[in-house]
Amino acid sequence: MRIETYPDFEMMAINVAQRICGDLKAALDSQDRVLLAVPGGTTPGPIFDDLCAADLDWSRVDIILTDERWVPGDHERSNTKLLKERLLVNRATDATLLPLYVATDEPEEGLPQLIPGIEARLPIAVAVLGMGADMHTASLFPDSAELDAALAHNAPALIPVRPESQPEARITLAAHVLNGALHKHVVFKGQDKRDALDKAMTLPPQDAPIRAVLDGATVHYSEN
Repeated sequence: MRIETYPDFEMMAINVAQRICGDLKAALDSQDRVLLAVPGGTTPGPIFDDLCAADLDWSRVDIILTDERWVPGDHERSNTKLLKERLLVNRATDATLLPLYVATDEPEEGLPQLIPGIEARLPIAVAVLGMGADMHTASLFPDSAELDAALAHNAPALIPVRPESQPEARITLAAHVLNGALHKHVVFKGQDKRDALDKAMTLPPQDAPIRAVLDGATVHYSEN
């Protein structure tokens, strides 16, 4: 793990977008198609705003969320909605979005339709990950009863989770899928999360899930 610190978030967003672009271009030199995994939430939005204009062959890029709420793609709580508005625009309209939702009441009913297509595209070429102050990443939450299943080395690519702290059921890429990405960028801002990372380094993944994906990762941290 390597930590890079930035004085402000705007500078970090620009640099991370450039790094992702460089990693994708390098991967495209040796592969017909590459997989980019990205988080939802508010933090990656400015990164997406820069990345969507990158000059690369987006027609050979598949994009997947690291996790998603089990809600339709046009729902106000959907991370897919954010991607369509801020990443799958400009030059990146040529990319292919891999869905993480099908119209079933519960995620367990829909996963058999989703997992084969995702596993066929692994490994992830570039994974962009966030981290919460509770040391979660993707939907690997420390208060989730399904965390051990998501941390298992033989877990399927997608795991349904129902964290006590979250209002909806979710699905998340398994820890080994995220950790197996060829390039990993963990992005966050604020002293509270910097303190959380330091704490995470003293704990096992069962208490600090971010620990499960830090092997070889670059951590990008903005003070403001």
